[in-house]
Amino acid sequence: MAVHPLAGKPAPRDLLVNVPRLVAAYYTRRPDVNDPAERVAFGTSGHRGSSFARSFNEPHIAAICQAIAEHRHTRGVTGPLFLGMDTHALSEPAFVTAVEVFAAHGVDLMVQDGLGYTPTPVVSHAILTYNRGRTSALADGVVITPSHNPPEDGGIKYNPPAGGPADTETTKAIEERANALLADQGAPLRVGIERAMRAATTHRHDYVRPYVDDLASVVDLEAIARAGLRLGVDPMGGANVAFWDPIAERYGLDLTVVNRTVDPTFGFMTVDKDGKIRTDCSSPWAMAGLIALKDRFDLAFGNDADSDRHGIVTRSSGLLEPNHYLAAAVSYLFRHRPGWRADAAVGKTLVSSSMIDRVAADLGRRLVEVPVGFKWFVDGLLDGSLGFGGEESAGASFLRRDGTVWTTDKDGILLDLLAAEMTAVTGKHPGALYAELERRFGAPVYERSDVPATRDEKAALGRLSADAVTATTLAGEPITAKLTTAPGNGAPIGGLKVATANGWFAARPSGTEDVYKIYAESFVGREHLARIQDEARALVAAVLAR
Repeated sequence: MAVHPLAGKPAPRDLLVNVPRLVAAYYTRRPDVNDPAERVAFGTSGHRGSSFARSFNEPHIAAICQAIAEHRHTRGVTGPLFLGMDTHALSEPAFVTAVEVFAAHGVDLMVQDGLGYTPTPVVSHAILTYNRGRTSALADGVVITPSHNPPEDGGIKYNPPAGGPADTETTKAIEERANALLADQGAPLRVGIERAMRAATTHRHDYVRPYVDDLASVVDLEAIARAGLRLGVDPMGGANVAFWDPIAERYGLDLTVVNRTVDPTFGFMTVDKDGKIRTDCSSPWAMAGLIALKDRFDLAFGNDADSDRHGIVTRSSGLLEPNHYLAAAVSYLFRHRPGWRADAAVGKTLVSSSMIDRVAADLGRRLVEVPVGFKWFVDGLLDGSLGFGGEESAGASFLRRDGTVWTTDKDGILLDLLAAEMTAVTGKHPGALYAELERRFGAPVYERSDVPATRDEKAALGRLSADAVTATTLAGEPITAKLTTAPGNGAPIGGLKVATANGWFAARPSGTEDVYKIYAESFVGREHLARIQDEARALVAAVLAR
């Protein structure tokens, strides 16, 4: 994909979304239930869409929330539901709809006191904190967020009592019931927002202080304070904006919040590679403003709108590639967490760097490679059998220092603070620690690219079997693995991964665009990577043509 002329530059006014029009569309446009693009569809992280495209409108949210209320009743989930929202323009009206529906169903609802914003990991933390030691009347949660997606998008996801993203069986049941309700115009039960907020079942809850006070159980904040590191934070208009001052005050950190603006157009952002605005922590174009902080602070970091992803900037390395930081974090954590189980494994998605594989092997730790989606790490983080779970899109979480669960959803705030701990304890920032890994294990080159594909081709790619690949070599090396299921748990990956001793590629259909994505990595060099990519496109095309 060619780089857009505006990439990395401040967003011009004519690129900003018309928020009043977007919100009006939420309330006035009704989806066509016969159009698959306008139905409820839960991907790897909830239902997402835009009111302009009739894919995220009031009927969707009302139907989804009623489906969740019914699902809770069916599963006997009778504890409180922790409800959070991020700073996207559609999150506020969707929050209102959700409160109206949950109140009508008598759900004990926990909303942020003052109706502030709540990061995704904070909702997960609240669920798990409430459920600790309980076997009945368990809590669950809903987060209203499209994550790092553009300002015109909205999103909603359900987190069961395990605290993390819902499993496929649960999301399928909610999706099917919500679509049935959509087809029955006006079916969801709800009450007006004023009555809903006054309901005895709607409770104001302080999400900030319990999370902040508990951070010392998972990160060595005393070491960060002793080191006197100068830390710069750009919340990027996201849900963590109210969390950093309490963190700095509680733990005595030299921490500066450089931007406190909350603007649903995200007009303070620089433009991403494709000309769109998004808070993608892995994109150097979107993170240009954060990168500009590198000479002002020892470390600078930011997060996407719901704070489940992290962007780490150091003086000498600039913005760390997510794969690099994940590998360095794994290497550090498993050497500095003596309270973790001796058999605690390293979790990664199958499109994450194989540097993590080499680090895990060096640590003598089992590697658990799973399909894309953080839901696959939930059980392992919950029972402590996974010390760490991470994915290449800059999302990860890990255990408390005593080896018990912290969150079972991605926690960008946590990974920000870990970067500071790593620097304080080792005297080296994460970029330097990663450079040491490259000197030991090789320097991989990693890239993701998009290939145009029809809906039928994407569907066919998702159904592939490993036997469909007849090639025996890739970029001059013998193929060592042909995967359509993940080695860590046997779950379908919805695509194909082919590996050799020094490289691999994975091809997966996009859930939102007419493309499939090729992830590729080489430990030999850039030319070898290009060969892998060329052969990957040819191999997939040949298989789809049969």
